[in-house]
Amino acid sequence: MTKFLFILPLLLCASGASAQHQPGQDACARDVTRFCRPVMNNGDGAVLACLKQNRTKLSKGCEKVLTDHGQ
Repeated sequence: MTKFLFILPLLLCASGASAQHQPGQDACARDVTRFCRPVMNNGDGAVLACLKQNRTKLSKGCEKVLTDHGQ
């Protein structure tokens, strides 16, 4: 879980978001823990791919963060 706190901001920055999106980090933390725990140590791309694969199960907040950042 702690590692994810660093992963999502990197994902958002890579997709063109500013580093000031703390709410995005908070919005997806639970979803990453719930759906993507097995790939958390495989890098940012793996976590993002996992979130996309589980898109229909994501919380509304996390879904919005992904959509707002072109994912």
